Amino acid sequence: MNRTRPAPMRCMPRATLAIALALAGVATAVEAASVDVEWRDSLTWQGHQARMRSDGDGWRLHPGAADAKDIGIPAQALRSRTASPLFDGLFALAQKELTQAQVESISDNAYDNGRPIPCPCFETGEKWRYVWTRDLSFAADLALARLRPERTRAALRFKLSDLRAGAPQGTYVVQDTGSGGSWPISSDRVVWFLAARGLLDAPAADADAGRFRDEVWAALTDTLAQDRQYVFDADTGLYRGETSFLDWREQSYPRWTSNDVAFLAQSFALSTNVLHYEALRLGERMARERGDARADEYARQAKALAAQIERRFWREDRGLYMSYIGTAAHPVPFEAYDLLGLSLLVESGIAPPHRARRALANYPMLDSGSPVIWPQQPGIAIYHNRAIWPFVSAYALRAARTTNDAARIDHEIRSILRGAALAGSNMENYELRTQAVHVDDGALSGPVVNSPRQLWSVAGYLQMVMEGVFGLQADGSVEPKIPTSLVPLLFGDGVRITLSMPGREVVIVRPPAGEGDLLVHGPVERDGERETVYLVPLRGAPVVEPSHLDAAAFAPASPEAPAMKRDGAHWRIDVPAGQNLYVDGVLKTRASPMASSARLDVRDARQCASLTRVHDGIESLHSPTRCVGAEVAIDGDWPRTWRAPRAGRYALSVDFRNTYGPINTGITAAVKTLVVQCDGMAEQTGTLVMPHGAALQRSSPVVVEVPKGATCRLALRDGINMSYLRHNARYTGGTGGVDGPLNSADIGALHAMPVNAAPINQKASP
Repeated sequence: MNRTRPAPMRCMPRATLAIALALAGVATAVEAASVDVEWRDSLTWQGHQARMRSDGDGWRLHPGAADAKDIGIPAQALRSRTASPLFDGLFALAQKELTQAQVESISDNAYDNGRPIPCPCFETGEKWRYVWTRDLSFAADLALARLRPERTRAALRFKLSDLRAGAPQGTYVVQDTGSGGSWPISSDRVVWFLAARGLLDAPAADADAGRFRDEVWAALTDTLAQDRQYVFDADTGLYRGETSFLDWREQSYPRWTSNDVAFLAQSFALSTNVLHYEALRLGERMARERGDARADEYARQAKALAAQIERRFWREDRGLYMSYIGTAAHPVPFEAYDLLGLSLLVESGIAPPHRARRALANYPMLDSGSPVIWPQQPGIAIYHNRAIWPFVSAYALRAARTTNDAARIDHEIRSILRGAALAGSNMENYELRTQAVHVDDGALSGPVVNSPRQLWSVAGYLQMVMEGVFGLQADGSVEPKIPTSLVPLLFGDGVRITLSMPGREVVIVRPPAGEGDLLVHGPVERDGERETVYLVPLRGAPVVEPSHLDAAAFAPASPEAPAMKRDGAHWRIDVPAGQNLYVDGVLKTRASPMASSARLDVRDARQCASLTRVHDGIESLHSPTRCVGAEVAIDGDWPRTWRAPRAGRYALSVDFRNTYGPINTGITAAVKTLVVQCDGMAEQTGTLVMPHGAALQRSSPVVVEVPKGATCRLALRDGINMSYLRHNARYTGGTGGVDGPLNSADIGALHAMPVNAAPINQKASP
């Protein structure tokens, strides 16, 4: 992790402390008259006012809605003491909501027909009574692992499973139901390890913690091996699969993916790759601790993955990291950015410090907060699109602390606080411009789903207070980074703020004058359970220019797929006015006011193209991709036989229909291993992924080397999908659950297309 740190902490003599405090008292007395009391007892936003008042040992909140009822908030085990009852009371509210999330059983209509399932863990929200890997893991990483380690371990264990069918046996993290039948279309289940790593440093005397370390190691090695086999793409050096958290296809992907998720399975997402990097780093760490020989291999894989992430996702013209890019066949850049992926990247240390600062500063924001995606997509209801998600804001706060971006620290803290105050709960999400829990916009109204006390939003508020303001780190150290713009809110006319916890008290003391824009830890005094940290201005912090992008700006709609027409020895592609043409992952024809056409030489090797529309300086998401080349169809019973017309590399894929589940959920994405045995060569294998969908589709390709004149034998073996996990024996929401594992698709022709430029004496076809 790359952090710019101030000078090392040192102890200050008591006499010096007394002088400093006296000077601070004089300074703050002079400043008090100009302090704005807004945000202390109340805040007003777009005509709505939230108010907090002390109520004995607790608080009483009146949320922002006109008809809202007061909410009583009792005192909690952790207590902040600042100049703002609003800040302190909402910290208590988050703890109250965390307690409400602690349950002894969970339920969801898709499991055991909605009957309670014993689990001493956390439910996901008031409207979400189950445990999902992604939600739990991000919440645990933000705060739960620190505050409720035993219950967090129990909840994480619930998302581990062995196999009830298939091989090899082992311990695997569950990828929940999702797009096209779940894993490997969605492949971010490794987020589980982001949560688990915060539970590995428990005292050795804790026997359950020791067992959990062994369980983490087993799940880590088995899950990493499985993902390496089925999800990793050797040509790009990246892991395939959908973006983490942004898993509602057309909310953040091209609208045509609402009915075609094959692209998601074959594309590459920033967030998912960063999570795999973090899992590999944890694998290296645990392997070294255990003296396991895999440590060096995990280190090598992590280093190589980091290099490819940095190379392939950075977009210099925007100064941002893209949310996802195209497929290995057509690795186009996308005008798509998301705050969670960026924040995870910054925290990982993969991005060079100068790029990390630039990218976070370039990510747009409104007064209300930071959108989870940019640009917004047209004609899509509010949910991930046109929205603020507090847990993502909490990760952005972490990233801002990493880059010492005072303006963003202030911005994310205020957004998290304002949302909870106005709603009276730590909501799942908010509309972007208004930060309202619902906005009427006809068919686009939303957020379309929004739950009170959403677990990761609760964790986000707790993290904002404990880490974002008081600087409490995972290792127990204290590293506050407080923008001077927040001093009036937090300190008022006082000198210190306090975080009280069982067995520990952290006191933060402000300096006599607010120099610069960011105050960081300086001298430290320890007295029993009390640790007093004296803030000092951060010297030499880089200047961060704010983003000039409109956070609420919309991208134009994606165009139709390009038509590739044979014209003698060329393919002609008509390019409408205002559209970009990409060929084989590279921009070939830039948008112009006039329609034009491009020509490609007819080749035997595969050539792929897509179009984007450009309007007001923003590029749309890509059209569907079209590829041409000398493709051969191979039919018949399996195993099939094929004689390659020439040596080279070939992409092999199959036509299929997978109607065993709906396109938006399920656990039965078909996963087959294609086995290719060509004369004179060792066996080659690769994964064919076939997601749910009503229409005839084309699977992901397997690229193989074929020698000259070789005859190849092509066979299929069953791979693995989430229906094979014993965890899903209770699944009643579709196929592959209580009736047993299912890994099927109706498979048609196998297609072979050369992926190099070697000529093949065969007629090309689109």
